[in-house]
Amino acid sequence: MVPTLLGIMLINFALIQFVPGGPIEQIISQIEEGGSATDRFAGGADSPSFSENSKYEGARGLPEDFIKDLEKQFGFDRPGHERFLLMLKNYLKFDFGESYFRSIDVLDLILEKMPVSITLGLWSTLIAYLISIPLGVRKAVRDGSRFDTITSAAIIVAYAIPGFLFAILLLVLFAGGSYFQWFPLRGLTSEGFENLSLLGKILDYAWHITLPVIAATIASFATLTLLTKNSFLDEIKKQYVITARSKGLSENNVFFGHVFRNAMLIIIAGFPPAGG
Repeated sequence: MVPTLLGIMLINFALIQFVPGGPIEQIISQIEEGGSATDRFAGGADSPSFSENSKYEGARGLPEDFIKDLEKQFGFDRPGHERFLLMLKNYLKFDFGESYFRSIDVLDLILEKMPVSITLGLWSTLIAYLISIPLGVRKAVRDGSRFDTITSAAIIVAYAIPGFLFAILLLVLFAGGSYFQWFPLRGLTSEGFENLSLLGKILDYAWHITLPVIAATIASFATLTLLTKNSFLDEIKKQYVITARSKGLSENNVFFGHVFRNAMLIIIAGFPPAGG
């Protein structure tokens, strides 16, 4: 696991170094949008200290000393291997730096969003298991039937739809996009949530998470259903099941006493299917 994790971080680090954009480019862009912002750093465009051969797009006309100060601020004045080792050291200390999206500490941003991620992950996992396991068992028992064919077609279609695209479709259809406004567009609770009764809070909470949970569940739902079906089919076709039936055991005893227990081992090992 450790070499794999290091390899992933190394590849991501290398890609980020070569992809255009970044904190320095953002600051340069902000300065350009500000118009006369460069006057704070130098006397004018004819100053000899202005960079004409900068490696950054948009840096033409900015003071070279200013660009070097930016590189030092963000650590780009160091060799790549030093930056990578420094990144690992900071990660070990849970120092993830500052977010350029919200201008707050990344760790604070993670903690702020964690309740939403946990909520979606738990409910998506629960719903996926409650629906997928019974459906997968039913498909295994009725393998090759019309029910199996129809549900398989529906599952394949559901699996082929990207989650983000399905989420947009749900918003357009049911969150006031173009058709119905049955569900809220954002947030986990409504205004005045604290003043609601216990039942009102539960209903309001369920109302807000319905569409996000459906969008997050669709892919894992399809995967888990097919995994359940294939797992049970493999067990049903094994020799011990045929032997148990030949000895006169009832289908319920064979299925719930042996098949169900053995088939569920693979499914439980894959818990959870949804990350939220």
